[in-house]
Amino acid sequence: MPFDAPVDPLTGMQAARFGLYLHFPYCLAKCPYCDFAVAVAKQVPEERYADAVLAELDARLAIHPALRHKPLQSIFLGGGTPSLWHPRHVARVLEGLAARLSVAPGVEVSLEGNPERADAERFKGYRAAGVNRLSLGVQSFQAQTLKALGRAHDAAMVEGAVESARRAAFPVVSMDFIYGVHGQTVAQVEADARRAVALQPEHLSTYALTVEREVLAEDTPLSKRLKRGELELPPDDEVVAMARVVRGVYGAAGLHRYEVSNHAREGFGSRHNALYWTGGEYLALGVGASGMLLEPEPHRYVNLRSPEKYLVEVEAGRLPEEDREALGPQELFAERLAMGLRLVSGVDWEAVCERYGQPVAPRRAEVARLVEHGFATLRDGRLALTEKGADVHSAVCARLL
Repeated sequence: MPFDAPVDPLTGMQAARFGLYLHFPYCLAKCPYCDFAVAVAKQVPEERYADAVLAELDARLAIHPALRHKPLQSIFLGGGTPSLWHPRHVARVLEGLAARLSVAPGVEVSLEGNPERADAERFKGYRAAGVNRLSLGVQSFQAQTLKALGRAHDAAMVEGAVESARRAAFPVVSMDFIYGVHGQTVAQVEADARRAVALQPEHLSTYALTVEREVLAEDTPLSKRLKRGELELPPDDEVVAMARVVRGVYGAAGLHRYEVSNHAREGFGSRHNALYWTGGEYLALGVGASGMLLEPEPHRYVNLRSPEKYLVEVEAGRLPEEDREALGPQELFAERLAMGLRLVSGVDWEAVCERYGQPVAPRRAEVARLVEHGFATLRDGRLALTEKGADVHSAVCARLL
């Protein structure tokens, strides 16, 4: 990896400690399972949006000037479809960040892209701008599954996108997949996994399409069709079998699970995502973006989800926030423990309790039960979920919180 991230002592995980998430909300079409802040636009206001996110950063730095001097260790351009943004605008934004913040040498810079927006020149432009980690939203190679998910690409486009990424010399190529889709079989999921590893990515993220796992939100077109009985997801035992086959195929190819839904080759875990899992601090810019800062007091903020309202507020010199929440010891404890338990390395649960003033003794019996029944292991004070426990991560966390 280009950046040698520090190790978080509570999880043993390499992770950025201060990062920046930039949300690009525009898409050519909205996927039926998506609940992110996105806007379908035929004409994307690319230059105006670049101006706006830098103006928002200026407004935030006026309030929190100390952030200028914290080493920025990861930048993530997510969406939406950031690969709709012309490389010259991405370059200008990254240059603007570097001019305003203390960017660490070898900072991890990720950009999400769709396979259908993957021409070689565009990818070369992103690489020249400083992007060193490309994350492709593949979801599946199967025509039936892609249609069910409302995706516009096909398998050939995915392979072409990976080839273009390699020609552009991206050090890290990651791909996202979804399983547990209506009409999908275990055999199809296995075929997707085998085709994915054949492309030799450094990183793979693979999520289950269920409301419980928070991939499918309750207010999306797809979830509404499920509630009306028009569609049916595969039964739980099949979804568990899908997860098992994915882990097996990825692991055999040298992509090892380091988090509930993420696999990587040695040294290629996402430093930015690990920041979320290990309690790091992050600025967020753009429509619908959510940030978490620890100073002057711990708080989380969420920006306006409407692109037009966001642009109007920023251009008027106002912070474009929709909500701000103070984070007390209880909220920080719950997030730190739940996120730490997503990691295969686990978390020093007693140290988390002590850091946030939560009692240890009442939880010891529950920890012992989790270990006894095969949901977790406890080694050198670090509690880690087994594969059985990871499949019911939310329920395990509820028992400890």
